[in-house]
Amino acid sequence: MTPSQAKVEIKKLSHQIEEHNHRYYVLDQPSISDEEYDRLLKELLALEKEFPQHKLSTSPSQRVGAKVEGDLPTVAHRLKMLSLDNTYSIEEVKLWYERVMKGLKGHKPLLTAEPKIDGASCALTYKQGELVLGATRGDGSVGEDVTHNVRTIRSIPLKLKSLLHPAWLEVHGEVYMDKKDFARLNQERKEQGEELFVNPRNAASGSLKLLDSRMTARRHLRFFVHSFGVWEGKKHPNSQWKFLQQCREYGFAVNPHNRLCKNLDETIAFCQDTQQKRQGLPYDVDGIVIKVNGLKMQDQLGTTLKSPRWAVAFKFPAYQATTIVRDITVQVGRTGVITPVAELEPIFCGGVTISRATLHNFDEIKRLRLNSGDRVLVERAGDVIPKIVKVSEKLSKGSFAIPKICPSCGAKIVKEDMEQVAYLCMNPSCPKQLERRLLHFTSRGAMDIDGLGEAAVIQLLKQGSVKDFVSIYRLRKEDLLKLELFADKKAEKLLTAIEQSKKQSLSRLIYGFGIANIGEKAASVLAGHFGSVDALMKATQEQLTSIHEVGPVTALSVVDFFAQPQVRALIEELKALGFNMKEAKIRKSDKLVGKKFVFTGELENLGRDEAWKMVETQGGEVASMVSPATDYVVAGDKPGSKYAKALKLGIMILNQKQFEEMVHD
Repeated sequence: MTPSQAKVEIKKLSHQIEEHNHRYYVLDQPSISDEEYDRLLKELLALEKEFPQHKLSTSPSQRVGAKVEGDLPTVAHRLKMLSLDNTYSIEEVKLWYERVMKGLKGHKPLLTAEPKIDGASCALTYKQGELVLGATRGDGSVGEDVTHNVRTIRSIPLKLKSLLHPAWLEVHGEVYMDKKDFARLNQERKEQGEELFVNPRNAASGSLKLLDSRMTARRHLRFFVHSFGVWEGKKHPNSQWKFLQQCREYGFAVNPHNRLCKNLDETIAFCQDTQQKRQGLPYDVDGIVIKVNGLKMQDQLGTTLKSPRWAVAFKFPAYQATTIVRDITVQVGRTGVITPVAELEPIFCGGVTISRATLHNFDEIKRLRLNSGDRVLVERAGDVIPKIVKVSEKLSKGSFAIPKICPSCGAKIVKEDMEQVAYLCMNPSCPKQLERRLLHFTSRGAMDIDGLGEAAVIQLLKQGSVKDFVSIYRLRKEDLLKLELFADKKAEKLLTAIEQSKKQSLSRLIYGFGIANIGEKAASVLAGHFGSVDALMKATQEQLTSIHEVGPVTALSVVDFFAQPQVRALIEELKALGFNMKEAKIRKSDKLVGKKFVFTGELENLGRDEAWKMVETQGGEVASMVSPATDYVVAGDKPGSKYAKALKLGIMILNQKQFEEMVHD
C-alpha cells in the first residue's frame, strides 16, 4: 500500500470505527459484532504504525489509552462550574418555583426535568470541532486535566459529528459507570484481593483520575451531557431542550429519560414517577435536576455565589428503613474466615423485603456498638447490598461477644494476625469450609460442573458420598439417584459434566483450588507463565514476583499452598484421574527460546501486554526486574531505573524499532 492509499484507508477506517462507537455507546444500536469491531481496530492500528504521518489527531486508537507521568495538571475553567441547591421534598420544589416566578415577574416557564446521574462531573472542550480538553469539576473554578482518560470513553466524540459546530464549545456532563460494569469491576477487584469500590460514583470518579488511561479504558465509563459552559463562533440554541437536541446531532449521549415539562405539576409527576422506576434504570440516579428551559429566562434569574437560581436538584430519599436486629450470626467462608451477619425483623426497603444485612467484620460491630435486640437504620448500599448504617435506638444490654468456637465444627476461632480484622476457623476439615470450597471448585469460573449446585453438594456431604475434590470424580449413578429431584436422565447428565470437567484448562483448575488471593485473572497469568502444574508447584517466591502481575502477597499464597503435603497428594490423585495439567500455549516459533526480556518506558502504539505476547509466543520470557540473567532491556519513551541498571550491568538495550525488527524477522 502506498502512503497516499494508506492516508485514504486510515481516514476511512477511523470514520467507520467512530461511527460504530457512536451506534454502540450512544444510540445502543450496534450494527457489527465485537469480533468485527476488533478486526477493524487492529487494521487501523497496523496502518497507523506503518504510516504514522497519516494518523489523525482524532483517531479512535487514542481510546486504547496510555500513561502520563507525575501528578495530574490543573486547569482553570473558563466558566465556573456551579453546584446545585438541593431540595428534599415536593414542598421545597414548590417554594423554589415560587422564587423563580417572582424573579420572572409572574411568567410561568417551561421546565426541563433530567435524571441526576450519580457520577463525576466533567467539562469537555472542543476547538474547531475536535476534543482538546477534559477536566474534572474540582472546586468549580479549577479542575484536573483528565483529557487522556476522557479520550478512552467511547460515548464521548473525539470529533463532533456535525460540521455546523461552534468554533469553541465547552459542554458539561456526568461521567458514570452503569450497574453491570460496576458489579463486574468489583468482582475482579475481589478476586485480586483489592479494596472494593463503595458505589459506582466512587468507581467513576477514581477511574477518571487514574494516571494510566489503559486502566480507565478497561472500566467502561460512560458520559451523559447535561449543560453547556461556553459557546463561541455560532449562534447557540435559545433553550436547554434545544441545546440537548443539538448535542445529539454533535454525537453526544443525551439521557433518553429527560423530559420537557409544560408546568410544575407535570414536573412533579415526572419526579415521582422516576423515583418509583429508579431501580429499573441501568445506572444509579439520586434525584431529578429541574431547570428553567429558556436561556434568556436563565440569564434573567442569574446565580448566587455557588448555585444557579434557575435550576435545582430534587433529591430522592435514600433506600433506608428501621427494624430490629433479631440475632447476630456468623458464616464460615471457604478459607475459614468468620463473617458476622445481622438477622433482621423483615422490612420492606427499596422495593425488596430485607431480612439480613452484612456486617463485614467484627470491628464493624464494635464501631456501630451493635447487639441483637437493637433498633437499626438499614440501607441498601448502591441499591443492592443491605447494610446497617447506625443503631437508631439502643435496646439491648451489654455488648456482642465474638464467638470462640466455629458454629460449623466446634473448632477454636482465632485472630491469626493482630494487624488484620479477620477471625478464622483453623480446622481445615471444617464441614462448612469444605462445602464452600466444593461449590467454588464446581463453579462456572472454575471446573464448570453444571448440575452440581448448592443443594446437591449439601446432600452429597450429608450422605458421605463427597468428602473432597477427588471424591466428586468417584461418584456413581446410584449416589446421585439418592438426591432429591434426581432421576436417571439428570444423574447421567451430571456424570457427563463431571467427566468433561477433567478437560478444563489449567487456569480453571488453579482458580478452582481456591488459593488465597488468586482470582480468575491471576490463575490465568500463572497458568500461562508456567505452562504446567508441576512447574508452578516448583516455583519459588522470587520466581513468582518476577511476573509483572504477581505481587509478594500473591506469591507467598501460592508457595504456601503448594508446600502442603495434602495439596501435592491431591494433585497426584487428579493426575491419576486423567485431569488436564497443562495450559495450551500458542507458540509461533522458537526464535526467542531461552531469552529473557525486561520492558521499561512507554512504547508508541504498542501496549505492554501486546509486547509481552510477542516475546512469549516466540518462546521468550518476560520478567519485571533487571538481573544478570536478563538478555535484553527494551526501552521506550521515558525509561525508568531499569534502564540505568541495564547500563550498569552491560545488558543489551533495544529501542522499540530494534525490538520489533527482532520479533518480526
